[in-house]
Amino acid sequence: MGALGKGTGRRLKAEDRRNQIIDEASVLISGRGYWGISIRDIALRCGITDTAILHHFGNKENLLLAIIEKRDEDDRQAFAAYLGVRRDTLYEQIQSFAVETICQALVHRNASQPEIVRLYTLLSAEALQPNHPVHSYFVAREQRVIKTFAAARCHLKMDPIARGRLLLSLMDGVQLRWLRDPENIDLIAEWNTAAGVLLGRD
Repeated sequence: MGALGKGTGRRLKAEDRRNQIIDEASVLISGRGYWGISIRDIALRCGITDTAILHHFGNKENLLLAIIEKRDEDDRQAFAAYLGVRRDTLYEQIQSFAVETICQALVHRNASQPEIVRLYTLLSAEALQPNHPVHSYFVAREQRVIKTFAAARCHLKMDPIARGRLLLSLMDGVQLRWLRDPENIDLIAEWNTAAGVLLGRD
């Protein structure tokens, strides 16, 4: 028999329970960081026991990895849909798009999910510590994003990898300003202004 849903009296299937745990843990981590929460905190938010969390994920580190994997896959599917390409050929087709289009796809996706952007921003900062469970993941993720930007078409006369680093730095900076003041900053408009300065052809 499935476990009871939080405060509802209904039972959840195993997959639904896993997704609930991932969603609730994401919210907690985005507000307090990975080190600032416990399995108990997540269990209380889901209305289940600590043992139930461990049944699905084994430990807190595995839960964090599951969160990252799910969010990444959701983002890849949304990215592919925005570009109008198949998910399984997404990265092979990057070179056929202008870098402006690639950046717009990412910014539009992120503008729709501030909690997830906050989650990744906090984890990225925490993961500067070599002992963090997703330290290696964020090192690899950054290189993947830089290479994606480098592979896209661009008129800037500079080394593609250097260009990728510059674009990622600009995007990270704009997103951080937005997260600090979401009531007064429109992420898409702010990015368009910043990207226009860097990529404008005037």
